[in-house]
Amino acid sequence: MQDLKSALERQALAEGFAKMRVTRPDAIPEAMDRLRAFLEAGMHGQMAWMADRAHWRGDPAALWPEARSVIMLAESYAPETDPRAATRLPDRGAISVYAQGKDYHDLVKRRLKRVGRWLLDEARRRGLPGEIKVFVDTAPVMEKPLAQAAGLGWQGKHTNVLARDLGNWFFLGAIFSTLDLPADAPEVSHCGSCRACLTACPTDAFPAPYRLDARRCISYLTIEHHGPVDPELRPLLGNRIYGCDDCLAACPWNKFAVEARDIGYSARHGSPPLAELAALDDAAFRARFAGSPIKRIGRDRMVRNVLYAIGNSGDAALTPAARALCEDPDPTVAEAARWALYRLGIDPEA
Repeated sequence: MQDLKSALERQALAEGFAKMRVTRPDAIPEAMDRLRAFLEAGMHGQMAWMADRAHWRGDPAALWPEARSVIMLAESYAPETDPRAATRLPDRGAISVYAQGKDYHDLVKRRLKRVGRWLLDEARRRGLPGEIKVFVDTAPVMEKPLAQAAGLGWQGKHTNVLARDLGNWFFLGAIFSTLDLPADAPEVSHCGSCRACLTACPTDAFPAPYRLDARRCISYLTIEHHGPVDPELRPLLGNRIYGCDDCLAACPWNKFAVEARDIGYSARHGSPPLAELAALDDAAFRARFAGSPIKRIGRDRMVRNVLYAIGNSGDAALTPAARALCEDPDPTVAEAARWALYRLGIDPEA
């Protein structure tokens, strides 16, 4: 099996993955208790799906009892420049690096399926029939603890996975298999006394190292949270309209980040003008963000975020964009427009 695993790793790297390691489905027994504590504290916010399938999420072996191996793969999407520069452009929106190009779910899953098919074909050639299932972020799989258990990297103080040879700009993909491949040794934390990611967070979303309160996380607030955002948090969003990269960008291990190999991750959206985005109707929003992960939040949530950014901009030239939305059919958008005008020192009723 070691020869098959080594051949699989070569194939995975040839397909474009940056790294591959293997673990067992039962390798993260502590995950359930950690997940339960997170949910009981309400730190998942409105992400009810985390609780709905917690029994699978906390126990990968229960997701597919026949599986004997979990193959964890890393795919780099490292940016060419510091993404925090976009947060210093008040009349433009800052979009997270991972959402700049094509939807990573599609790109990673396509590559995972090719690697998985190769594994099955090669195993059959060796007289070792097997089955696989591939997962990229949308199934109840705790990829990050599995990645650490496989030795791919470790969950840093910002709770994201990083590695000494990759930094933290990478997606995770998982291939569950009935083939019994040799497992790798787990990784341990190499964060040391560093607190760069924790102090970089604009909203103090980390109550302690290695713990995230999603209810204060800008990525959660701009993507997962529906309805109005807490007025106390809105000024802290700055011009971030989809996600946040501050904790990732602050990690010193990124000096070892590897270049993204898939052109699909190349920046396509950049830092778009807030006035342009505020004017989008549903059809225009869908057309502009077709094939992007941004599309899933819908026009109303995006325009809500844009209006918070307009309110934080201090730019009176954006007043007409906000005023035009004060009577928007979506009540959250209309309220955000009035809030933006107040922040700009303008009475929305005048």
